[in-house]
Amino acid sequence: MDEVKSIVTAIKKGDVKPIYFLMGEEPYFIDKVSDYIEDNVLREDEKGFNQMVLYGRDVTIDDLVGNAKRFPMMAEKQVIIVKEAQDLSRSIEQLVNYAENPQPSTVLVLNYKYKKLDKRKKLHKAISKTGVIFETKRLYENQVADWIRKEMQSRNYQISPKAAQILVEFLGTDLSKIDNELQKLRLVCPEGTNVSPEIIEENIGISKDFNNFELRKAIGQKDSLKAHRIINYFSQNPKDNPMVVTVSLLFSFFSQLLQYHGLDNKSKPNVAKVLKVNPYFVSDYSIAAQNYPMKKVSQIVSSLREADLKGKGVGAANVPQGDLLKELLVKIMR
Repeated sequence: MDEVKSIVTAIKKGDVKPIYFLMGEEPYFIDKVSDYIEDNVLREDEKGFNQMVLYGRDVTIDDLVGNAKRFPMMAEKQVIIVKEAQDLSRSIEQLVNYAENPQPSTVLVLNYKYKKLDKRKKLHKAISKTGVIFETKRLYENQVADWIRKEMQSRNYQISPKAAQILVEFLGTDLSKIDNELQKLRLVCPEGTNVSPEIIEENIGISKDFNNFELRKAIGQKDSLKAHRIINYFSQNPKDNPMVVTVSLLFSFFSQLLQYHGLDNKSKPNVAKVLKVNPYFVSDYSIAAQNYPMKKVSQIVSSLREADLKGKGVGAANVPQGDLLKELLVKIMR
């Protein structure tokens, strides 16, 4: 994320602010900034007396202000990191007096996850003048694969679009979880490696042949044999392939296919832009559109909604999810 890089670059140049209020929906980016400050603002020999980690549930605003007003010992600055600061949400506005006149030698970092300050109130305005307010937003599913590519590229690795998409469809949009898997890959693969689906399968345990990406592609191509093989694999490995994920991804695919049918301009750049997909995957929609007219796609979307309810036990209690998936596949491909 560009704003993370901007904050880190400023700190490297010595432009360290007295308050960093890190807030919003994506904890991964909050942790990135907070961890960088924790690791780099003070030298190791300075941290013992001048760096502390507090937790929002254990302290009050008065406690924070009291600690923040202390002077550092044998160092230019002290660092105070408040984790789970959202637990102070009911009283957070009481920090306004300190925020208007913060201690210059203190770096106060508040990790305010899943919540955000009200921009209309005094605290937001005060910190905006004296410190840094960093608001994070969750990446949409179609943005995560691109984030994976950039993250690997920044460390001198490449990753194929298919491999990145397989990771997203298996791990979801939890960036911390994905980052852990990328770290594993970087440990076993030398710099400069182009990470392929085969490497993903060998080192992470995600099948390159039996996954939701391949199922979606087989259905789009009307490759009934391959689609049934994948569904059978899912039935035998339900914990690794939950029905709710499969139905959700298929619903997203056919909803996008409806959009595709409605486009006047079906050029690759325009389709990629409108559907918010990597241009690499545009041909999948072109092929699927030939196999599934708009009326059929509408019927499939309806069947997917029904399958989603059944998967949650509505009207299909005690029916194995593998059987529900097989029934759904028949409805889609007939």
